[in-house]
Amino acid sequence: MEAERATTRLRRRLAAERILIAPGVYDGLTATLARDAGCEAVYLTGAGVAYTTLGQPDLGLLGLAEMAQRVAWVAEAAQVPVIADGDTGFGNAVNVMHTVREYERAGAAAIQLEDQVFPKRCGHLAGKEIISAAEMAGKIAAACAARRDPDFVVIARTDALALRGLDEALRRGQLYAEAGADVIFIEAPRTPEEMAAIPASQGKPCLVNMVEGGRTPLLSAAELEALGFRVVIFPNAVTRLLARTAQAAYRHLQGTGDSRPLIDGMMLFDEINRLLGLPELLALGERFTPKE
Repeated sequence: MEAERATTRLRRRLAAERILIAPGVYDGLTATLARDAGCEAVYLTGAGVAYTTLGQPDLGLLGLAEMAQRVAWVAEAAQVPVIADGDTGFGNAVNVMHTVREYERAGAAAIQLEDQVFPKRCGHLAGKEIISAAEMAGKIAAACAARRDPDFVVIARTDALALRGLDEALRRGQLYAEAGADVIFIEAPRTPEEMAAIPASQGKPCLVNMVEGGRTPLLSAAELEALGFRVVIFPNAVTRLLARTAQAAYRHLQGTGDSRPLIDGMMLFDEINRLLGLPELLALGERFTPKE
C-alpha cells in the first residue's frame, strides 16, 4: 500500500478542528529532534536558517537554491509535513512559479509566501514595505497554478497590518483567499482583539505566528484554537533556546577549559548517535558489504 503523501497528510490535518502545532526547525538535526518529539508538522524558518547558516538577521539574504536545498534536508529528516518559508517567492509571479516547483520537488508540503517588497525582512521588525494587493493576488494565483500536486498547500501572508492597519490586512487576506490561497497568515497582530478578528473574517484556515519578544501577544495553542486559528508556528523558540545554551557553554569553555560541568545538560555521544540512526545505518552498510 502506497504511503500517504505529506501534502495530503497536511491537508487532512488542516481540515480537523484541533489546532496544528508546527514548531520551527532549521536543519536536519532540529527536524530529527522534532520528529522524535512526536510533532505532527514542522515549520522551516527562513529566519532560523539565516541565523544559523549565515550568522545574519532575517533580511532576505538567502536565495532560492539555498532554501530549496534546506527544504530537501529537513523533509528527509523530519518525515512529517514541512511548511516551508518561501519569503516573497524570490521575485515576481514567474519567480514564484519556479519557487513553488522547486519547493515541491524538494519535499515541502506547503509554502508560505508574503506580500513584502523584495528583499524582505522579519515580520516583527520595523521598516517593512509591501507590494500592491493586486500584485500579490497575482503571485498567489501563479503559485496555485504552478503546483503539480493539487494537495500542495499555498499559504498567503500579509504584512499590511503594521503599515496600513487591521482593516487593510483583513481585506488583503480575503483577496488572497479568493486568488486561491489555502491558508491565510496575517502577520504581527498587536492585541488579542486583533487576533480574534482574523479567523472570524477570512473564511479559510488561518495561521498565527508566536514570536517570543515580538509584537504579537503570546498565547497557548489552546487559547489560539479558541480564537479560531487552525495552525500555530513557533518559528525560532528552539533556535533562541539553543543560542542561549550555546552562548553560556562557549563562555564557560573559554573561561574554564573544562567541559565536565556541562555534561548533565548535554546529549551524550552514544545518545545522539542513536537518535540519528547510527546503528541502523551501520547494519545497512553490513547488509550491502560483500563478505569475503
